[in-house]
Amino acid sequence: MKAGTVLGHVLAVCTGQAVPYARGSISGIAKQARSGPVFCSVLGLAGDAQGDLRVHGGPDKAVHHYASEHYAAWRQELGASAVLDAPAAFGENLHSVGLTESDVCLGDQVRVGEALLEVFQARQPCWKLNERFGRTDMARQLQNTRRTGWYYRVLEEGALWAGAELLLQERPHPQWSMARLLDVLYRPSLDAAELRAALALPLPPNWERLIARRLDSGAVESWASRLEGPAA
Repeated sequence: MKAGTVLGHVLAVCTGQAVPYARGSISGIAKQARSGPVFCSVLGLAGDAQGDLRVHGGPDKAVHHYASEHYAAWRQELGASAVLDAPAAFGENLHSVGLTESDVCLGDQVRVGEALLEVFQARQPCWKLNERFGRTDMARQLQNTRRTGWYYRVLEEGALWAGAELLLQERPHPQWSMARLLDVLYRPSLDAAELRAALALPLPPNWERLIARRLDSGAVESWASRLEGPAA
């Protein structure tokens, strides 16, 4: 795919403040669509915040992107849900059309408005989605369907806005769609060959450690605490 290809369009830019949440936690998952340009720095969007910076936010997870195409599938599977009636149901910053996990690759550089973003990692869904949707299995469903969205890091700061095109600038790893990487990450059985291939990619340190542990142990780690919460 050539540089300058339009991958899709931003439908909404969403931000939210970190507020008290379930089980004594703090979370910024409840976001609202913003109007007009929103400045995007290396730490994310102006006016956006995360409740637990150990596992959310920071330069490697500066902006979360989610495809609007998935909303129809969720409505069909979950039934009517007020959470799905507006963008940012999944706490995403960029809500778009035209681009899903099958269409974007690790390392893609995408121009969005004035900002240049790099696809850096997938989302590891956590139990706070269960609370948001009122379902004990929502985080697990997100993981099982591979409809997680992905995170960018910011290579060039600048404003972005609803209606902006998603313009591909570089695609260094065309064989590694986020869909493939998600399957490697969330497959319940260990695939050593795929893990070794993934380990050769420029992955964030937390993914490198996770894959190395799997290869050393010969087993996939338990996801219960992340998917079900601290009481699991």
